[in-house]
Amino acid sequence: MASNIYKQLHEQSLLNDESYERLQKRESLNLFSVHWELNLLLYTGVLLLTAGLGTLIYKNIDTIGHQAILALIALLCIGCFYYCFKHKAPFSSQKVASPNTGFDYILLLGSTLMITFFGYIQYQYNLFGNNYNLAAFIPMVILFFVAYRFDHLGILSMAITSLAVWMGISVTPKTLLLIGDFNSLTLIYTYLLLGFILLAAAWLTEKFRFKKHFKFSYQNYGTHVTFIALLAGFFHFFEHAYALMWCAVILSLAGYLYRDAYKNHSFYFILTSVLYGYITLCGLGIRMLDLFEIKNIGGFYLLLLLIISSTIGLIFFLINTYKNLKSDDHL
Repeated sequence: MASNIYKQLHEQSLLNDESYERLQKRESLNLFSVHWELNLLLYTGVLLLTAGLGTLIYKNIDTIGHQAILALIALLCIGCFYYCFKHKAPFSSQKVASPNTGFDYILLLGSTLMITFFGYIQYQYNLFGNNYNLAAFIPMVILFFVAYRFDHLGILSMAITSLAVWMGISVTPKTLLLIGDFNSLTLIYTYLLLGFILLAAAWLTEKFRFKKHFKFSYQNYGTHVTFIALLAGFFHFFEHAYALMWCAVILSLAGYLYRDAYKNHSFYFILTSVLYGYITLCGLGIRMLDLFEIKNIGGFYLLLLLIISSTIGLIFFLINTYKNLKSDDHL
């Protein structure tokens, strides 16, 4: 479009030959975005800075002293949050753009230093005693506040991870980690509750249109945590009739998430719900063969044939679903 205008101006003698050629050369250059490259460099810078500080402190711990290290971390953290509060945009329930390029990374650095401060002071001075719940709860609350106040998806992910740590600590104390009993029903029910909380948060976020763009983060974590916990329960009760109940819950959740994903044209969540449902059906097939005591070589070949044929059918189903989503997008 611009080249046609230049041509018309040149034909009308409003542009000389030299200017016309220069503009044509400039127009022929293909511009490209370096947005993601700059983001990668900035994130790498934050990681290198925190890693460098950690290495410096570790190598000079005897000469620096714990109090000096804690004071340095606290000052840097306060400085980062002071800058962010000073340059913050007005709060909104919708998506808010960052005031400048470096704002998100300074906020990320401050949040990382805050977690480091609480972890350090608990490890070195045992400030919270054996109350690990409180040691994990305080940073979690701060991270959720920061994520919503400054509209930061990265810090929201950190907050969700902190929520998982807090719930794991509160229900499965230090002895569970020492014993390594990860087949515990307590652990399964805990992370099943966590998954449902995250899925409920995703639904409420969209329902009330409050930070609606946070839905993906909540649903992404919630989907995987819930399905993994349900599958753990399914295989835990694999030899009992309760396995059918767990199977029904998995398939019902998969169906619900599939419908929601199709409505929102999200192939990623369609894929995850279908795959988890397929794994459950394969497990149910194995359970049926075991239930009817089909344990000979014929039963093995039958199971193998069913898995191969169903896998092929699943691939075609996903391909057709993807095409249908694309065709709906163009309507």
